Amino acid sequence: MKSGGDEYGEDAGRRIAHWRKVRGLTQSGLARQAHVSRSLIAQVEAGHKPATPSLVAAVATALEVDPAQIFGRPYRREGVRSDGVHGAISGIRKALTYGHLAPDTVPPRSLDALDDELAVSQQLQGAAQHVRLGARLPAIIEELTVHAMETDLPRAWRLLNHADAIAASLARRMGYLDLAQVAVERAAIAAQRAEDPLLPQLVVLTRALLLLSFGLQETALAMVEKAVDEVDPDDGDGLAVFGALHLRASVAAARAGRAQSAWEHHGVAEDVAREVTRRDGDQHDPYGLQVTAGNVAMHGCAIAIELGDYDRAFRMDERINLSPRLWAERRAHHEIDMARALLWVGRYKSALDRILKAEKIAPQMARHHPTSRETVMQLDRVYRTLPESLRALEHRMGF
Repeated sequence: MKSGGDEYGEDAGRRIAHWRKVRGLTQSGLARQAHVSRSLIAQVEAGHKPATPSLVAAVATALEVDPAQIFGRPYRREGVRSDGVHGAISGIRKALTYGHLAPDTVPPRSLDALDDELAVSQQLQGAAQHVRLGARLPAIIEELTVHAMETDLPRAWRLLNHADAIAASLARRMGYLDLAQVAVERAAIAAQRAEDPLLPQLVVLTRALLLLSFGLQETALAMVEKAVDEVDPDDGDGLAVFGALHLRASVAAARAGRAQSAWEHHGVAEDVAREVTRRDGDQHDPYGLQVTAGNVAMHGCAIAIELGDYDRAFRMDERINLSPRLWAERRAHHEIDMARALLWVGRYKSALDRILKAEKIAPQMARHHPTSRETVMQLDRVYRTLPESLRALEHRMGF
C-alpha cells in the first residue's frame, strides 16, 4: 500500500494516536473518556483492528475533533474522474446559502420539470452515482429556491425540502458533515412550509444519521422515538414513515448498546414492511424510504454487528434474499457491513469478496465509504502476499 494521504498516515488508527498525543492522553485515558476498553484503543492504533464508525464517533467526541478528521475525510483524488463529485460541493454550498432571498439566476424551469429532475436525482442517489448527482443538485436547489421565495407555493417548498435532503445525504456520504448540517437545517425550514405533515419526521431521519456520525446515539434515539409518536401509521403514507423511523431507532439503539430496544424497534419495522408490501406492493414509495423485507433484514444484520453478535449477523445474512429493486446504495452498504464483520472474526478472504461485491454494486460508494476503506487497509496488513484483486482495489481507492 502506498504511503498515507496526510502526514499522520492513511488509516484512522494512526490519526487517533496522533490526536490522543496532541491532547496529552494515554491510551487508558482516552479509553476512559470514550467509554471503550484500552485494549481496543491499542489494537486500533496498532492497526490490528479496524476503526468502526461507532468507535470513531466516541473517540472523536473524547478528543474534541470532527469524526471526519479521524477518518481523513473527504477523500480526495485530484485528477481522477471519480473525484469530480468534490467539484460540485462548492456549488451545493452556494445554493444552500440563500436564506430569504431568491438567487439572482436565470429564470427557473417549471415545477413540473424540476419535479422530474428530482425523480432522476433520487434514482441517482439510490444508485450511489455521486458524480452525476452532484452535477445536478446545485441548479435544482437554486431554481427551487427561486420558486419557493417568489411564489411561496407549498409544492415548491416540498420539492425544495426533497432537494435539500438529497444534498444532505450526498454531503454526509462524501465526508462534508458541516455542509450536511446546513442542508438538514434548510430541509427543516422547507418542511415547515410544505403543508406535508410527514416531512418534519423525514427531516428527523436525516438529522439522526448526523447525530450518529458525531457519536450522539442516545440523542438520536430519543429524537427518533419522539418522531415515532407523532406519526399516524394509519394515515396515507404514514405507515412507511413509521417503519423507517423504527429502523433508524433500531440502529441508534444498537449503537448505544441497547440490545433489547434495538430488536424491539426492528421487530416493529418487520411488521410494518409486511403490511406495506401487502397494502402497496413495492412500487409505491413516494419518499424513497425502502421499507421492504429486504431492507429490514439488512438492518437486522447491521444491528447484530453493532452489538458484536457476529454469529447472528452471519445467520441472518444467509437468509436474506435481496430484490434487485432495492437501491444499489442499500445493497452495497450491506456488503460493506458484512465485510467488516467477517474481517473482525478473521475470515479475510470472505471479507475481501464482500468488499469487491460492494464495489461491483456501487463503485463510487464503496471507494468513498470509511468502513470500506478501513476494511481494505486492514486486509492489506493481514495478507503476507497481497491478492491481485486486493492490490487492484487499493489502486482504485487511491492508496
